[in-house]
Amino acid sequence: MSATSTLRAPDIVPFSDEHLDGAALLLAERHRAHRLVEPGLDQRYEDPDLAREEVGALVRADGASGVAGLMDGQVAGFVVGTPRDASWGPNMWVEPAGHAAVGAEVVRDLYAAAAERWVADGLTLHYAMLPACDDTLVDAWFRLGFGHQQVYAIRETPSAGERSAGPPGLIVRLARREDLDALARLDVALPAHQALSPVFSRRPLPTVEDARAEYEADFDDPRFTTFVVERDDEVIGSAIACAIEMSSDHKSLALPPGAGFLGFASVLPEARGCGAGRVLGEAVLDWARETGREWVVTDWRMTNLLSSRAWPRLGFRPTFYRLHRAIA
Repeated sequence: MSATSTLRAPDIVPFSDEHLDGAALLLAERHRAHRLVEPGLDQRYEDPDLAREEVGALVRADGASGVAGLMDGQVAGFVVGTPRDASWGPNMWVEPAGHAAVGAEVVRDLYAAAAERWVADGLTLHYAMLPACDDTLVDAWFRLGFGHQQVYAIRETPSAGERSAGPPGLIVRLARREDLDALARLDVALPAHQALSPVFSRRPLPTVEDARAEYEADFDDPRFTTFVVERDDEVIGSAIACAIEMSSDHKSLALPPGAGFLGFASVLPEARGCGAGRVLGEAVLDWARETGREWVVTDWRMTNLLSSRAWPRLGFRPTFYRLHRAIA
């Protein structure tokens, strides 16, 4: 997508199948420009045919609606929204493949037209996934009343020997069954932290009992590798590594194929600040190298002050931003 804005307003019409080819060309070009900045993203979506499949899947989804903008009979932009499950409230999502345009101002016109129907239908919580490298586009959505909610990020897998010497007294190892009680407490500690200011997450908190039962049921699942960090023979933190394909939130253009995923990391409140989070993150990076992965991905809430400082310091660069708007 070009960062050049235009003052000319498009002719806006409901999105239909006749707009798929034009939308695919715009999306493929946007992704090509994105991959010039972050080559770990999936190259396949530079192909308009595959980009067309992604847009088409969104258009065919239950509850989808959107618009196309036309200039001189050609598709100059599109915005398509799809709902996720009810846990997100009365929601509509503009997914990574759900928008592209010849200029950022065109996107503002398109969102305005699409959102009119969404709000009329009572769908007042809006989410948008944007390439993090396109400052002009991100600014355009900010000027639509959106705020910054989530960061999706990537970094290269480090070579052997890059790992820093961890703080003294911290020991990282693979989790064992005798760690289940500690793992359950840590599983609750992260959402409990995010329920506090300034995140204010409203997602229901799991119980320690439920978390322990889930860990016990899945402990031997080879798809997940769990690390713990000890201090004075006490487990104070944990992290989970897996393939990025196991993530339900990283998908479509936002899924770098074959990457490793730092899917979870938590440190007990009383142990935060001692460097436990960093050594856990470095353990996942080592795991990625040892399992032959070129890239590692993670994500965090922008308003989680701990994560939003820790993971960039470990070398993670934003690839996508999830923005959010609540219409009261």
